[in-house]
Amino acid sequence: MPTYDYRCSACKHQFEQFQSMTAKPLKTCPQCGKKALERLIGTGAALVFKGSGFYQTDYRSDSYKKAASADKPAPTPAASTAAGSSDAKPAAKDAKPAAEAKPAKPAKPAKP
Repeated sequence: MPTYDYRCSACKHQFEQFQSMTAKPLKTCPQCGKKALERLIGTGAALVFKGSGFYQTDYRSDSYKKAASADKPAPTPAASTAAGSSDAKPAAKDAKPAAEAKPAKPAKPAKP
């Protein structure tokens, strides 16, 4: 239900009235009681969408979503280590892949 603006032409009293769109405009001023009330033409209410993106999440086609995800830059390893400690060292170029690395020796059981 919309809110309408009214003004009395006799006493210049202005107010807002919350009423149905099908309701007839008010005629009698609540302040002076005269039948000189006019309904003003308003600019209308603003429509505000809040959140992650109404249009983006609800109306975009699948082809657009795929193209948009392809345009995003891939996360770099430097970005992931930036969140960690600053002591992180870059990987050595001559390091062997994990598949070629020798298995670690089992730890010796502690003596009681």
